[in-house]
Amino acid sequence: MSNAFAIDRLPMLYALPFPSIDPVAIDLGFFAVRWYALAYIAGLLLGWWYLVWLAKQPPRTMERGDADDLLVWIALAVILGGRLGYVVFYKPGYYLENPVEILQLWQGGMAFHGGLLGVLIATYLFSRQRNLNPFRVGDLLCCAAPIGLFLGRIANFINAELYGRVTDSPLGMVFPGAGPLPRHPSQLYEAFLEGLVLFVVMFLLFRQESIRRKPGLLVGCFLIGYGVARTIAEIFREPDMHLGFIVGPVTMGQLLSIPMVILGIVVVLIASRRPPVPAQ
Repeated sequence: MSNAFAIDRLPMLYALPFPSIDPVAIDLGFFAVRWYALAYIAGLLLGWWYLVWLAKQPPRTMERGDADDLLVWIALAVILGGRLGYVVFYKPGYYLENPVEILQLWQGGMAFHGGLLGVLIATYLFSRQRNLNPFRVGDLLCCAAPIGLFLGRIANFINAELYGRVTDSPLGMVFPGAGPLPRHPSQLYEAFLEGLVLFVVMFLLFRQESIRRKPGLLVGCFLIGYGVARTIAEIFREPDMHLGFIVGPVTMGQLLSIPMVILGIVVVLIASRRPPVPAQ
């Protein structure tokens, strides 16, 4: 064995094994349920359950019936916004030539930033219809959102998609379909940063009643937190093959996160100057 061959093979010898988990969780022959779909369903249901608890804390934001109805609005907003965001931000040319495939959600292709825009619009419309403060409703949604983000990234990992860049780190894994070299399990990094860490930060902020009584303050904190977490995670994530780097070392995910952070800072500054919601 030549030294060159041994060096070429060295990364594989020290790579962590990728857990072989079937992306299909339930296969009935005529119908299959994928882990990705279950992640969306579980994220929405757990997020709704958590939001119901949050809404009960003073100052009370909405009634249980409002929270139940809001789940339907958010589910549609996440799916429609996430899909349209992927179409517009990541593959506009392809879908202009193949418009029918926009509806083929089972083929994959969702974008968080598009889903966020969908949720913002849905929150505003829902709040106007129910005579609720959209910023207070948004505060609760932003506290619950990391639950879905965490589960979604775990589903990305199970699907062996959105993997990281080649690395000699002891955390490197050889992903199916990504070549022989170990890569960062960037989906797990994102699950940790965008999901677990952001959830804990938002929970600790929510515990402060002085923060809860400033409508929009938690929304701003979430926008900043997610934007920073996504920007860090993108350093380890392989850029989308059809896009590559957008400007220098900047990826599309980082480019879309920049306005999020700026908007979050503006929202925090405005919300912090508002008078607090009075005690009920």
